[in-house]
Amino acid sequence: MAHRRAHGRRHAAAAYFAAHFAARGRWHMVSVYAAAHFLVDFACAFLMFRGVAGAAGVAGAMGAEGIAGAAGAPGWQLCLLLYNFCAFAMQMPLGVLADRLDRNHLFAAGGCALVGAAFGLWRVPAAAAAVAGIGNGMFHVGGGIDVLNASEEKSGALGIFVSPGALGVYFGTALGRGSGSGLATAPMPFALAAAPITLALLAAIGLIFAARRAQGGAYAGNAAFSLGGGASPRMLAAAAGLFFVVCLRSYAGLALSFPWKSAGGAGGDWGWGSDWGWGVALACAAALGKAAGGLMADRAGLARASCASLGLAALLALAPRLPAAGALSALLFNMTMPVTLWATAKIFPGAKGFSFGLLAFGLFLGFLPAHLGAGDPFGGGAWPFALAAAASLALLLASLRMAGMQNAAPQKASPQEAAPLKAGPQEVAPQEAGPRNAGMQNAGPRKERP
Repeated sequence: MAHRRAHGRRHAAAAYFAAHFAARGRWHMVSVYAAAHFLVDFACAFLMFRGVAGAAGVAGAMGAEGIAGAAGAPGWQLCLLLYNFCAFAMQMPLGVLADRLDRNHLFAAGGCALVGAAFGLWRVPAAAAAVAGIGNGMFHVGGGIDVLNASEEKSGALGIFVSPGALGVYFGTALGRGSGSGLATAPMPFALAAAPITLALLAAIGLIFAARRAQGGAYAGNAAFSLGGGASPRMLAAAAGLFFVVCLRSYAGLALSFPWKSAGGAGGDWGWGSDWGWGVALACAAALGKAAGGLMADRAGLARASCASLGLAALLALAPRLPAAGALSALLFNMTMPVTLWATAKIFPGAKGFSFGLLAFGLFLGFLPAHLGAGDPFGGGAWPFALAAAASLALLLASLRMAGMQNAAPQKASPQEAAPLKAGPQEVAPQEAGPRNAGMQNAGPRKERP
């Protein structure tokens, strides 16, 4: 009997440590993908706003005014549209391919390789834009599926994965444009930056393979490909609602412009009124919001997290001339990104890559009005952004209810647990990924193996 008890204790201890180190391996993988996400988005933004813009003949491409005023440069505008189409609209077919192949780390690493290769094509602007865009889309799909598979019933890891992209887009764009407001007072030569960026992308590929090997037998593969989760009318309507939430969020994020985010604004003489000071604050707010949104949804549930974040965002948006209120509103507005991604992948549990791509296509559609010059049709008033936040909340709650994702209590997980580029000064736009099934409006994700 004593021998049996001792054997049972040893077995339990071995199981605990196996689960503990498997969980550590998964979080290591999430960390690697998050760091690579920053790098990939930084590299793409820098390539577009420095290499491609210059090669496309944008006069004064190195300066803020040159890029902002590039509407009259059809070659540059076409390249920008082509990049965003390949990076976002193409994620849907790329996602289906990744779902079927079940080689997610290869997909992500291949995306990094393509982005690096695009730096060698910068003198052919259209080719560089297309290759970089496809590489960006492949990385987001491959990394996103791996993170979704590893995180199982929690959305916090998904928020951590997507959040660095906002910072990568901002800093890559700012260095590419050579903003003269503290971040880059002199343009950085493209060739000087291309070599270390390419080397960093190669290092990211190595880290992705190392993270995959560290998973060993604990690596969670894809479920059998199927779109059957959205077969019922209610689930299909829920997926459509989540899609339109992303379209609205993308459009509002790109159209929004704060009056104090310009030189000489509310920041005074020490720089916080410049593009550099408050631009960084808004980029950090967007990134922090995405990371915090997934963690808050795990703790409070999808519906409560959405109500708190979008409700407060709508109220704070009514005070656009207060920089702190505007930055906090941007943070709260971005908190629902992991919620929409996670819920969509729960509707399509056998097609997580497709879910990623579906919402990425919504980002692309939200980008089009700004690219075509529509901008903010309301003249920069505060209430349209507040209205967009309120409308997003209503549509999101309705979608969660239609999918049956309400009323379940938050559960603990077991120990196994992408923004379109815009010409001109950027408000950071979200980039997305996805999740499956039902059971969460007032709850965090429940346990489920792919």
